[in-house]
Amino acid sequence: MRRNTQHLLATLLALAPAAVAWRPAGDPLAVAPQSRLWIDGKSTVRKFSCKAPVFTADVDAAPGAVAAVLGGAKAVRAVTVTVPAEKMDCGNGTMNEHMLKALKAKDAPTIVFTLTGYDVAKGDAGVQGTLNGTLTLGGQTRPVSIAAQAADAAGGLLRVSGSYTLKMTEFGLKPPSLMMGTMKVDDAVTVNFDLFLKPAATAAN
Repeated sequence: MRRNTQHLLATLLALAPAAVAWRPAGDPLAVAPQSRLWIDGKSTVRKFSCKAPVFTADVDAAPGAVAAVLGGAKAVRAVTVTVPAEKMDCGNGTMNEHMLKALKAKDAPTIVFTLTGYDVAKGDAGVQGTLNGTLTLGGQTRPVSIAAQAADAAGGLLRVSGSYTLKMTEFGLKPPSLMMGTMKVDDAVTVNFDLFLKPAATAAN
């Protein structure tokens, strides 16, 4: 019995390199500087917008992914977008303070979206898709489905844009309240993204 087990382990170890090599080498996509990510919301007083001046996007894709996606193919393998919560900027010092407190930035310093699957199709209106994944906000993780569009951009860039409306309370967050409660932020906010992607090897040149 022991000899059979040893033989099985040896066989699996011998096959492991072949299994790893079976998946073709990836061609990561890098985020171009003009990419944007921001949150829109409104309060009892006015509308507001908080941008993410700093964020990272790790995109693993098959070779030739830009052209493949524009053709309606599923060429992206994995996506992780990470935003430092404390870097969010609402354009107003007081609003920044209250928003960071609402996002629990000290205890939950990062906002993370992780792709778990997606659908994509090319039609008359261009390439449309639904991004399924998880969003971690305020230390809590919830499943999300985001409608997105892909388009050809100048210089061989792939432009991916979309938006997702969420309720802060769904993530255990309390919407900010300012000026002794006379200004209250609505529970619902919209996360927007406008990403320009290019093969990392090309972007480095």
